[in-house]
This record gives sequence, structure tokens and C-alpha cells, in this order.
Amino acid sequence: MSSVVKGFLHEIKKNRILYLMCVPALIVLIMFAYIPFAGVWMAFTDFNVVDGIFGSKFVGLDNFKYFFSANSMGWKVIYNTLYINFFGLILGVVVPVSIAVLLHEIRHKTYKKIAQSMMFFPYFLSWVVVGAILYGIFSTDVGVANNILEFFGADPIRWYSEPKYWKWIIILSSVWKWSGYNSIIYLAAMSNFDGSLYEAAKVDGASKLQRVFYLTVPMLKPTIIVLTLLSVGRIFYGDFGMIYGIVGNNPVLADEVTVIDTYVYQSMRTLGFSYSTAIGLFQSLMGLILITVANKSAKKINDGEGLF
Repeated sequence: MSSVVKGFLHEIKKNRILYLMCVPALIVLIMFAYIPFAGVWMAFTDFNVVDGIFGSKFVGLDNFKYFFSANSMGWKVIYNTLYINFFGLILGVVVPVSIAVLLHEIRHKTYKKIAQSMMFFPYFLSWVVVGAILYGIFSTDVGVANNILEFFGADPIRWYSEPKYWKWIIILSSVWKWSGYNSIIYLAAMSNFDGSLYEAAKVDGASKLQRVFYLTVPMLKPTIIVLTLLSVGRIFYGDFGMIYGIVGNNPVLADEVTVIDTYVYQSMRTLGFSYSTAIGLFQSLMGLILITVANKSAKKINDGEGLF
């Protein structure tokens, strides 16, 4: 028996209780994450229920070709997904970091706790509730936005009939909902910073702004990199709940806000399981490629700092 096998068996015997505790989670992982991998084969077939996954007609890359053809919305939904996620990613870093830095500089503990709780509250709201809030703001008859426009003498806007506004409404809604939650992560990282560095900088005459830019932000860099890399891996994923919670089935806005996930749902009902599986497979592969490239780039730029 080789030393590797002996070492493995010794490890299992030594920590058998811990490994036994992992068994239920491993069973769930295998059942719901690995066994369903067989369904990926549908992306290369013309699936029908009678013949099953492996008995259906093999069509190769036809489903992928149709997704990128002129007859499909493929390029449009990719653009929508990347546009919303790219700007959401940028603002999703800048805004939470800014909030965390500002909260970190507050010395009044009671005010700090109240402000932190208020900023964290949107995280607990479902997208359906956020959609209702936005309807109260942008509805044509009773919306707050149109009342403000009329107060300043401007013409009201039929927001739910104007697709051009909704990408940024969705982006800002996402940033508003998640910024408080993400700022907690940055605040947790700041709690481990060495206070003597700030005291030394203060003695040397550094202003608060200088301490933020030359101490706080550089020390936050590893946390920012990890969270950004995780977001980059999901840049091809659209938040299905967010889109449907805010826009619903409004056909006027569909071309402007349909992302890959909502398109998969729509195509599954109209074009079948094979086509929607092909889109999902493309989405997953692009996410894997992007996070790998971004991780390697981060390691080169930041002296080996990356996610893996």
C-alpha cells in the first residue's frame, strides 16, 4: 500500500466524525449539482420527452448557431446583460466602499449604528417590494417623479412606456439594494486595520482625506479584489428576480431590459429545453472564462493577490 493511500486512510480515521458530518452535504451536492450535469447534453440535441435526453436527435451546435443568428435576440440580450452588470459592478464597488469609509470615520456610536441599520434595511426587501416602490415613484398618474417634474414646469414622462430609462433605473435599484449589505463586509475588514498606522499618519500631519486614500483604501484592496472577482464571474448572469420584480411582463420594455436569464425562461416555453439549455451552457462557460482571466490579471497587477 502506497504512502499516499496510507496517509489518506489515516486522515479519514483520525477525523472520521468530521467527515461523517460532511456526508449529508456531499449527498445533496452530488444529487443536485453533479448528477444534473447529464442534462447539458440537451444543448446539442433536439430534445423531446418521448426519446429522452440521450435518445433525442443530435444536432451539434445548431442551438448555439441560432442563438447568435440575426433571427434571435441573442446579441441583444448579451448586450443588455453586460451593460447592466458592468455598470452595476462599477457602482457596486464604489458606493459600498464610500459608505464603509464614511461610516468608519463616524465617531458618534449611536448615530453610526442607526445609519448602518438604515443602509442595511434595503437588503431585506424582496424585488417585488422594490418594484412596488418604483411604481410609486414612476407611475404616470400618482408617481412622485412626475409630480416633481410638473412642480418645476417640465412635462410628465410616461416612464413605463419609455424603454430608454430602464437600464439605469434597474442598475441604480440594484446598487441601492445591495450597497448597505456590501458595506458591512468592508467595515468588517476595516475593523482589523492597525490603529497605530492612523495615529502615526495623524502625527505626521496627514489629513482625514489623505488617511483614507493612502491607508484605508490600499488596505481594503484585497477585499475589493475578492468581491470584484466574484462579481466578474457572474457578469453574464442577469438577476431574474430583479428584472421580473421591477418590470414584470411589460412588452414595451422587453427589448431594453431582457437579460440572458429572463430570455432563457421565455425561450424554454417557446423554443424548447434544448435551446434554453444551450444558452445556459454558454452563459456558464463565459462566466468561467471571465473569472479565470480576471483572476490571472489581478495576480499580475497586484503581486499575486487573487481569488485562487
